[in-house]
Amino acid sequence: KKGVRDYGAKLTDDEIEECFTSIDKDRSGQISFDEFLERLRPPMNAARKDLISKAFTKLDKTGDGVITVDDLKGVYDPKHHPKYKNGEWTEQQVFQVFLKTFDTPNDIDNIVTRDEFFNYYSGVSASIDEDVYFDLMMRNAWKLKMFSPTLFLVTFLKAVIY
Repeated sequence: KKGVRDYGAKLTDDEIEECFTSIDKDRSGQISFDEFLERLRPPMNAARKDLISKAFTKLDKTGDGVITVDDLKGVYDPKHHPKYKNGEWTEQQVFQVFLKTFDTPNDIDNIVTRDEFFNYYSGVSASIDEDVYFDLMMRNAWKLKMFSPTLFLVTFLKAVIY
């Protein structure tokens, strides 16, 4: 309440509680950084979610719903990483740092869940306005074979309408 008042927002106690509850997804009584960011980000459309899902599925080689070092060994080549090339890091270290990119801050376990992967790309998505650019970035990054049919249809309809 103090923070809301400090910023000059004129909300009732009930309104503050309603806002807080809508952001505090895990009902911990505190708002984590991830909960705060998730609430600020615009929702993703079906085409973007589909691309993220395809990328996750491609990385999850074992099909167990999480991405681990073992999953990465077949799809990510650490030998091109500069710190591997100069001998500073081992393959294992490259994999671990790569996974840490997607892992939830303050809960680093070298296991990336679907939710963590989606959360990461939700942030990326929020910074890319055009669907076609998001599609291109995802396909290039993860070597996904084709355009999302949903994105193609949306892009086509936008072109026809405008």
